[in-house]
Amino acid sequence: MKRRPEFGVRLKLTLSYAGFLLVAGVLMLAVMWVFVLRWLPNADARSIQKRFGAVIILGPKRSDLLNGFAPAATAALAFLLVFGLVGGWLLAGRMLTPLTRIAYAARLASNGSLSHRIRMQGPRDEFRELADVFDTMLERLESQVGEQQRFAANASHELRTPLAVTRALLEAAAHDPAEDQGALVERLRTVNTRAIDLTEALLLLSRADGRGFSREPVDLSLLAEEAAETLLPLAEKRRITLDVTGGPTRAVGSAALLLRMVTNLVQNAIVHNLPAGGTVTVHTEPRDGGSVLRVENTGPALPSDLVPTLTEPFRRGTDRVRGDEHAGVGLGLAIVHSVVRAHDGTLDLAPRPSGGLLVTVRLPDGADLRPRRKAPPRPPGPGG
Repeated sequence: MKRRPEFGVRLKLTLSYAGFLLVAGVLMLAVMWVFVLRWLPNADARSIQKRFGAVIILGPKRSDLLNGFAPAATAALAFLLVFGLVGGWLLAGRMLTPLTRIAYAARLASNGSLSHRIRMQGPRDEFRELADVFDTMLERLESQVGEQQRFAANASHELRTPLAVTRALLEAAAHDPAEDQGALVERLRTVNTRAIDLTEALLLLSRADGRGFSREPVDLSLLAEEAAETLLPLAEKRRITLDVTGGPTRAVGSAALLLRMVTNLVQNAIVHNLPAGGTVTVHTEPRDGGSVLRVENTGPALPSDLVPTLTEPFRRGTDRVRGDEHAGVGLGLAIVHSVVRAHDGTLDLAPRPSGGLLVTVRLPDGADLRPRRKAPPRPPGPGG
């Protein structure tokens, strides 16, 4: 709804400037008036002589001075009033110009246009700071809205795929009753399992983004050992050497979410590795008042422009797509990124020169974490 302001702040500032100027003029004239009444006699100045030594001072008559002073004072006050109104109006308009630009940008944002920026120039005063903060907010909103739109489109596509496959299998079975029912049931079970995994991963991702979890002391080294023990059969099957190093590493957060984070990282390192003879190293250590988890694996060389996109939902990369049962649903690193962000940590992905990936997670000390809304923890589903 567009509504034109009716002389709002600008009129108030104008009246304030004019009123201040008029009051200052009145005070100045009042001082002069009191001076006239206090020091000038009310008699004929020609008949009054005051002698101070050899000096004779002659003064005008008080009534004559007041009669000439009053019209001049009135004219001066009228000029100050007009000058204050006009000057205040122009000055207020100039001062409020930055707010007009900010209001215009806010109006565009409310209508759904988040690409507009104020980009205010000039001295770094309060208005410039407000405009810069507003631009930063618009940039973050545009990025988040774009990310949510891409996520919704990708999630819809990923959820549609198993449903379409299920329908195709059922239609094929209806047209060919003699088809092996056992094979059909097995394929339906595989497709249904993938759909369930995807749904649970989406729920886990939403839970981490909402930060609706309780926080408790957690030892990352124990979580790393638990994840390694769970995934050891997969590593042995792929002939991958899995090694866990480091000592006790204290963190504060959701044990279930942090375990899912570590599990996703280790599983990702095992799956996207060399066909045989690869290694995965998981290391934990306290550092600079926080905790560090590092997962490093061998594997094919990764393009530098591909690495920053690996944490986007459903972004697997052409060189990282797998067709086996451990391919995941494309949310493994996206869940890791969401869990790290929910714990106010940082996630760094770097390609190794010899091939593979080095993932470093840094979590702050529990004393630096802000209190969150508590919710009873629940076991998360598979994410990758």
